[in-house]
Amino acid sequence: MKVQKKMLGITLIVMLALSVAACGSNGQPPTFEITRQAVDISTPQQTSYAAQYQKSVFLGDSITEGLSYHDVLKQENVLAGAGKTAEFALQDVDELVKRKPEHIFIQLGSDDILWPTDNPKEYSLSYYSQLIDGIKVRLPEASITILSVTPVTAEAEKAEPRYRNIRDYNKGLKELASKVQVGYVDVSSIVADHPDMYDADGIHFQAEFYPILLDYVKNELGRQKSAK
Repeated sequence: MKVQKKMLGITLIVMLALSVAACGSNGQPPTFEITRQAVDISTPQQTSYAAQYQKSVFLGDSITEGLSYHDVLKQENVLAGAGKTAEFALQDVDELVKRKPEHIFIQLGSDDILWPTDNPKEYSLSYYSQLIDGIKVRLPEASITILSVTPVTAEAEKAEPRYRNIRDYNKGLKELASKVQVGYVDVSSIVADHPDMYDADGIHFQAEFYPILLDYVKNELGRQKSAK
């Protein structure tokens, strides 16, 4: 009887392990990973990015969350989650204020354009504007930069035709950035230059994409500053 119980216990453990592995097999964080504790960043490359962006916070959805999920930045420098929209991000302002960032990068929109309303772009940008206004009031000394929504693959666009609106949505983001006087960086070009870095769903990205993203953002901000 004891042997049977022991074998049953081993079987349950194996089944649990296989289940956990399957949940993470698509390269995106399983639900329980979203609230995991911060991971120590120890490689030279990761340490470099952690230092460069130690006074920054990236606010966004699951694409932005890849920065911390893939351990490119520390958890305290990323405030993001799956399904996040500009409307939902309003709830993150209190937490953002607690972190006292000097620079805030906002990358929202991938979920906004899928929102079931008559005009998702107009609906989203109205909340995007409210979000920025709220941050400016609470963190008046912080600089804010909007990052464009990353394009998806042709296959992903075919599966979800609303992704065809990404380019138009980004145009709206650029106009909004100019209107509310915050920075704007279009990251579309780096996605076009590295199509092999898409994850299996053609929407999210593999770990190798994020250092390239951070380098591009840093260089673009430097270029914009020099041009002034």
